[in-house]
Amino acid sequence: MNLSKTIGIIGGGQLGQMMAISAIYMGHKVITLDPVADCPASRVSEVIVAPYDDVNALQELAERCDVLTYEFENVDADGLDAVVKKGQLPQGTDLLRISQNRIFEKDFLTQKVGVAVAPYHVINSSSNLDVIDFAKKYVLKTATGGYDGHGQVVIRSQEDIPEARKLADSSACVLEEFVSFEKEISVIVSGNGKEVTVFPVQENNHRNNILSKTIVPAHIPETLADKAQDMAIKIAKQLELSGTLCVEMFVAGDTILVNEIAPRPHNSGHYSIEACNFSQFDTHILGVLGQPLPNIHLHQPAVMLNVLGQHLEKAKNYVLEHPNAHLHLYGKQEAKHNRKMGHVTLLEKDDEEFGKGIDY
Repeated sequence: MNLSKTIGIIGGGQLGQMMAISAIYMGHKVITLDPVADCPASRVSEVIVAPYDDVNALQELAERCDVLTYEFENVDADGLDAVVKKGQLPQGTDLLRISQNRIFEKDFLTQKVGVAVAPYHVINSSSNLDVIDFAKKYVLKTATGGYDGHGQVVIRSQEDIPEARKLADSSACVLEEFVSFEKEISVIVSGNGKEVTVFPVQENNHRNNILSKTIVPAHIPETLADKAQDMAIKIAKQLELSGTLCVEMFVAGDTILVNEIAPRPHNSGHYSIEACNFSQFDTHILGVLGQPLPNIHLHQPAVMLNVLGQHLEKAKNYVLEHPNAHLHLYGKQEAKHNRKMGHVTLLEKDDEEFGKGIDY
């Protein structure tokens, strides 16, 4: 019996690279599809160089691989439906379509799963912006395509309306009310189509809409942590999840609000490579292969720091000064401002204050 599989990954960025590393350690072969020949995953896998929506390239990938997966959600779902064989894409394309469109996502979370989200309105044109109450603060987000603050307009006053109207007339949008929250958290959950396993609750700090630091476990009461994990598991079971999913949430008093879901390993889960018995990438590969999933154990508290282009030299110096820190560089050729170039993970004994002052 040959246990080795050929796994096709759509997307060759850092997530694809780390998925491939986990797969290779398990004895599998990896082929990646990416538009860039020297993408991060090219260091650990064969690469088919083509756009993500190139149906012929997707067909080649499907023909050469036993199982397909993806490293980000903006993948051509129709193209995948046209080429995959039955059971070849365990995550399916329904999950892709839900996570690609904030309107579909809000409907799924509220109507199908029944979890709480921030108050919102669907905006199909600028005329729908009349619902705005200027006693409140809002963020207008395009229904599709936005990330790391792109495709968004924050609305605080009448002065922000012209830019909001321009966005609303260019694309369907979701208008979300800002909620008063204490912390941003996330939960990583993995499934194999039948069962799920869940990671500790992560506390996330953002700068300029980009994740800066993740602290694990999150500094929240155990009752709230249990509630957050239960919500993530409920979402995963509704999806009959295969692979890894990240559920981003807000802590607002005793309430947990779901912000969005990402159908893949997530930046906030990188700490799991060193801090857990299995990483989010390990459980992703096991999940899409339909193999049994382990119970996740956190060895000790951890802090993950993102390394953006402007941080690269500081991060390298930081690791020299802190030799117990784990530096991961993704092999990207050009260090651009706000581009994710790597991450640093630090482990420490159980300490309530750990992580609060760590930075570079």
